[in-house]
Amino acid sequence: MKARGFNYLVKITAVDYTSYVELVYILYNLSTKAQEIVKVKLQPNGMEVETVMPIFSAADWYERELSEMFGIRIKGRNARRLLLEEWDGVDAPLMKSFVWGTDYKRQS
Repeated sequence: MKARGFNYLVKITAVDYTSYVELVYILYNLSTKAQEIVKVKLQPNGMEVETVMPIFSAADWYERELSEMFGIRIKGRNARRLLLEEWDGVDAPLMKSFVWGTDYKRQS
């Protein structure tokens, strides 16, 4: 996509459809003002994707958020936590399988 002129990463997010998770990359071409959405389907038992940091440095914070909030493993990254420093829950909080009030344990 970058070779086709999409040189700006607007956002990376994820959607939990229960049976699978979909990664959504929103890209923008600054010269033509075109926008492209790329979706990647991940199965719940293999939620792992390569980092896009070498291509789009703006992916740093988005990939950290995906890792923490959705439990998606980002290959090629070993980033420290961004939002949930005290989290030691089992499921990721933005997954539909997460049950509020049962998995969160605050560290002392």
